Amino acid sequence: MELVGHNFTGSLAIPSSNPLRRSSLCGRGPTLVLRSNPFSLHSRRSFRSHSHKTEPILVMGAVVGEEEETKQAKEMAAARKRWETLVREQKVKVLTPKEAGYAIQLSYKTLLDVRPSNEHNKARVKGSTWIPIFDVDNTFDVGSFSRKITNYVMGGWWSGSRTLTYDKSFISKVEEKIPKDSDLIVVCQKGLRSLAACEQLYNAGYRNLFWVQGGLDAAEEEDFQREGPQSFKLAGIGGVSEFLGWTDQQRAVAAKEGWGYRLVFTGRLLGLILLADALFLGAQRLRPLLEELRSH
Repeated sequence: MELVGHNFTGSLAIPSSNPLRRSSLCGRGPTLVLRSNPFSLHSRRSFRSHSHKTEPILVMGAVVGEEEETKQAKEMAAARKRWETLVREQKVKVLTPKEAGYAIQLSYKTLLDVRPSNEHNKARVKGSTWIPIFDVDNTFDVGSFSRKITNYVMGGWWSGSRTLTYDKSFISKVEEKIPKDSDLIVVCQKGLRSLAACEQLYNAGYRNLFWVQGGLDAAEEEDFQREGPQSFKLAGIGGVSEFLGWTDQQRAVAAKEGWGYRLVFTGRLLGLILLADALFLGAQRLRPLLEELRSH
């Protein structure tokens, strides 16, 4: 069976990240704080305590932060143009998730999953090859710890985003498992990291590349044979928003599943409200006891 690739003439829509923080690299789900990114998208900021002595340093840090953000935006715009060119010139062909599923089942094409481990562990396509281009940063040095704290404060607590690091050996790992003359279908969760991977693979000599537009977020359960505890659409969410069911993906599932699915998250919300009330009342009652102990 010959794969069908769409002729793509429009511009690539780069989605925004979680509602609490904007990211140039990822979609509606987790915000990516990247280390050793090949596209130089890591932004550093300086946070200093405010005093007369440190005020010049604070201002300088803010200026550097703005310059870094401007540089990041320019680099992302340049990367987007390169990716659009690859697709427009059909160096990378476009497939829908349904077409990719047919190609895998009927033509035994290779599906390369480039998602990080936290998404891959939740849901994956049966028989796919998993080589993440970015993976969860599990290091515990001072630099990575500060990045993780920043990521958490800037929205990670809500979206469940993880600090990711670029795998410099990504291409060599792919070359070890997949010949360069193979028909290679590349997929991620939302469709952007896989397009970045396609660019690197093309530059490394792979010429039969297919990109799954929209990633697994756009896939239906019947498009692929799934392994893992979650559905494809829910593999990219996390944090408090997932716990409360306040994500677009969960709302779409709730529309199909009905009230039984919604009641689970309604119960969780009520539980949080009751817990907050209990803590507040407990604090109010504890205050007089502490004051009495101090008076003695």
